[in-house]
Amino acid sequence: MQTKEILRSEWSSFFDDFSRRHESALVSLEVFGLEIGDQVEERELALEGITAEVSDAGDKIELMMGLKSDDHITHTVTAPTSVSVEQTDDGADAALLIRSADGTSVLLQIHPPKAAHKVVT
Repeated sequence: MQTKEILRSEWSSFFDDFSRRHESALVSLEVFGLEIGDQVEERELALEGITAEVSDAGDKIELMMGLKSDDHITHTVTAPTSVSVEQTDDGADAALLIRSADGTSVLLQIHPPKAAHKVVT
């Protein structure tokens, strides 16, 4: 596994590309913080997309998951300070880590596609 830091100036284009590559992939979202501890927020929801708003007024990153209205969530990271992506040895994205100014971290894990079961007759 290798970890790549994504520069702030590249966040918007990185997340546009990341969202296109992983649209509908199953993801899990964990939040880590001093006050809340480690919390699993969502498990195996389809990724809808991730956007970054980078401005002098303040940055934010929004992670949208769930394709149906009854399971759709948006998790917002305000004042993000760093974004990194963990990749497998063959270059596939495995996880995304976003840290924010308040010390909270968000980990988005990308689940590999489940192998289709082949029926032998």
